[in-house]
This record gives sequence, C-alpha cells and structure tokens, in this order.
Amino acid sequence: MIERLLEAAETAAFAAGTAILDIYASDFAVARKSDASPVTLADGRAEAIILRHLAAAAPDIPVIAEEQAEALGLPDRIPPRFWLVDPLDGTKEFVKRNGEFTVNIALIEHGEPVLGVIGIPVKGVIYGAAGPDTAYVVDTSGRIRSIAARHCPAHGATVAYSRSHADTTRLEDWLADYAIADRIVAGSALKFCLIAEGVADLYPRFGPTMEWDTAAGQALVEAAGGSMTRLDGSPFRLRQGRLPQPWIRRAGAELKPLARTAGEGGTRRVSAGRVRVAPLRKRPNEARDSGCYGVAS
Repeated sequence: MIERLLEAAETAAFAAGTAILDIYASDFAVARKSDASPVTLADGRAEAIILRHLAAAAPDIPVIAEEQAEALGLPDRIPPRFWLVDPLDGTKEFVKRNGEFTVNIALIEHGEPVLGVIGIPVKGVIYGAAGPDTAYVVDTSGRIRSIAARHCPAHGATVAYSRSHADTTRLEDWLADYAIADRIVAGSALKFCLIAEGVADLYPRFGPTMEWDTAAGQALVEAAGGSMTRLDGSPFRLRQGRLPQPWIRRAGAELKPLARTAGEGGTRRVSAGRVRVAPLRKRPNEARDSGCYGVAS
C-alpha cells in the first residue's frame, strides 16, 4: 500500500513540476497572500494537479494543501491520516528565477510523516522515501539511485542554510561553537535533499516555518539515516490539530527546529533504522550539546 502511495505522490510531483516550469518560462504576475508572502499562478495550478492525482490514487485520504488552506481555511479537526502539500515551496526563489524551488508532498499518520516526496522542477529530479533505508532520487533519465546521510567529515561539517530566511546574526552565533568546513546557501526544501544525499551535514533553522514546508523533508532525512530534532535534542513532531505550525515563542524561549544526523550520545529514533553516527567536532571549552545536525527547513 505505501509503495503505491509513494508512486502516486511521485507522479503528482512530476506533473506539478511540469506545469510550474511552463509558468516559470512565461511573464507571470505576482500577488500577495494574507501573510504578505508572494503567490503566483504556478502555486495554484500545481496544487490543483497534485490534488487530482492524490484523489485518484487514494480518494479516502484527505489532503491539507497550502493554497487551499489560504482560500478556505483549515479543517476544524485534523484527521489521523492525511496528505500535507506545499505545491511550490520557495515562491520567493521562483519569483527571483533562481531555480531553487520545490514541490513537497508528505503523508502524515498520527502526527508523523511516513512518506515524503520532494520534486525539483528545474533539475527534473524527484526525491522520495517511505520508511527506514528507503530514500532515493530519480534522475532525469528515470534512473533510481539510493541515497543516505553521511558521516560528518573529520575536517568539519558542511552547513546548509536558507537563501531568503536566514537569521545571519543568530546563525553565526550558533555556528561559532562548531568546526564548519563549508557552506551552502539554498532556497526551499533543497536543504533536506542535500542532507539526505550526503552533500551537507547541518541545517539550523531559527525562524518560523510551516509544517507543509518541513514534513516531506523530515520523512526523507529520517529515511536516509538522519533525524530531525529541536535544538535541545528533543524529537521534532508535527503539532497535529494546529496546522500550519510556525515555531513560536513559548515561556519566553523560541523553539528552534533542527534536523540532526545522530551523533555520539545523540538522539536516535528507533524507526530510523541504521542511524549513522556522525559526530561534529566542537571547538575547545564548549559546554553545549554536541552532535552533527542535519536539515530542517
């Protein structure tokens, strides 16, 4: 069953990506949503295509999708099992025409993303996963290649961070405690793919984001042997019933979502299968929690 749903999500992401590229090549208009974020014809058209594909494949599974939620609001009660869709993650990058946008589709069961698909339309590739050790990428020729998160290199980690949403001051303060060998700036859910494929090791995110931005990436990273945690190492869970989820201030402290490849003594998810131990070298005299963090958008 899960394999069939994964195939349906992959097909939907590919079809949506094709429609997105058609509009990307045109002189499209840009509007603003209620939160002042940009939206284009591509967002709505891609979402309509995804909704049709998912309904045809699994008519009994409801869908929560970003543009539908913007127009109609969220359901009063969140079902225990549902699709969570961001039809065009990285609309700012789409508008800038830098190619760094994705299609994100996740299947949520009881607050956990059990399936995730991320399409990168400009590259013509699809990343997907549905459980431990299932992470893969489909290239432009249709070839499927298994992928996995890597050990952090001995000389230091490669950190990925947001092109349009990075809090530079907080990022630099946090990174100052760790040995960083390289940096990658990228938009949208591309950072999840970099971690899952073993290209990057760390992606700290300090600002708010939405669950449809992160769910597919979380499923992908965990299937690739990484994990997604908060800064204190506690498990990152979808706040079922209060979607979309910005990470907000509580009790005077802002929650800081991070995805982490489990380090020596770090958090390990039993469901993550073979978790690759990937210690991150800290600088001397540091008392903070150690570990090699992975993606979280």
